[in-house]
Amino acid sequence: MKNLSSLCIAALFSFAVSLSAQASGSAAQAKPSTPPTFSSAIDAEITNLEKQFVDAAEAMPEDKFNSSPEGLNLQGSEFKGVRTFAMQVKHVAADNFAIWAPLTGKPEPAGINAPNGPSDMKTRAEILKFLKDSFAYSHTAVAGLTSENALEQVEFRGSKVTRLSLVILALTHATDHYGQMVEYLRFSGIVPPASRMNMQMQMPMPPKPAGK
Repeated sequence: MKNLSSLCIAALFSFAVSLSAQASGSAAQAKPSTPPTFSSAIDAEITNLEKQFVDAAEAMPEDKFNSSPEGLNLQGSEFKGVRTFAMQVKHVAADNFAIWAPLTGKPEPAGINAPNGPSDMKTRAEILKFLKDSFAYSHTAVAGLTSENALEQVEFRGSKVTRLSLVILALTHATDHYGQMVEYLRFSGIVPPASRMNMQMQMPMPPKPAGK
């Protein structure tokens, strides 16, 4: 079991470093001044996810921020009762606080009301700030994570789980909802920011003028 646990840590560390290098583009070719630590590798993944998620949240305009696919009345679809775009964002922000809190050794911040977020938080500006604050909290929480304490158990929603399992939960949970939000944006006629960048990268270069 101990060997299996060590392999799990090593696999996650290698996975995080690999994804960070891919996301860095040409900058990844430069040799880092210091080797990454377990926490810095995970923190880089949070940064990458934060960029995509916040950009997607900000891409939805005020007049469509509280929309959901249910209002489209698509024939043959089943969207009754699904979260609105605003509720998706607020849910992820609230759970960011709740999932990362055990890694800090402190209770989750007061008023988070996970998993749905504060009921009196309604405006786009308030929800976006809540989201950004939750990612800032995530960066703080992961700072103390090491390969030595990653498998230590902490209390989370009435159960004992490892710190490492919460890291995986936090990243996969936000990624899952990011995928849903991408569809909400497209249903609203909006190309997600990350897709716009990919489209620009794939555009063919204009031909060079003759004689040059």
